[in-house]
Amino acid sequence: MTDDGLPLSGPEWDELLEDATAIADGYREAGWDTVVCESVSVSPTTVEDRVGLDVFVSEDEYERVASLVDGGVMIDDAEVYYRPADGADRRFALVVERASESETAVCLPLTYSFDRARPVLETALLEGELLVYVRPIDGTEPSVEPPEADEWITFSHDDPSLFLDENDVRT
Repeated sequence: MTDDGLPLSGPEWDELLEDATAIADGYREAGWDTVVCESVSVSPTTVEDRVGLDVFVSEDEYERVASLVDGGVMIDDAEVYYRPADGADRRFALVVERASESETAVCLPLTYSFDRARPVLETALLEGELLVYVRPIDGTEPSVEPPEADEWITFSHDDPSLFLDENDVRT
């Protein structure tokens, strides 16, 4: 589900997942350890002091990423592949979180409603940072309640404009 209740399905989503797999395969062929986390739910969040995108993934995928982080993998770079919106509200992006030293990559396909994410994205543009919170889903509906500190992994992006169409950015 997305923040507006739409399922993560459809031709655009399927295409994004195929791209995520292809990019991950490219990293693997280059010798990188790569994890693809298929988002179960994506929604903007402004809970307490957390402003960004909440991305729920399966517990297994979350544990794989958590074990990398716990093992000392330091994410130091990211690539964002953004799909133009073609006038629609739905946005699609593939984020590849990269740890160059350990040659590790986490591929995270995202989709979100621009209208619902606008306040978060505007704040991110002003602050120069978009935070993506990856959280495990336990088979129930994602909760808007803030999890305990150890129940999410945060990825920081210092160029939030990469998650937007050029037309979305107001001057």
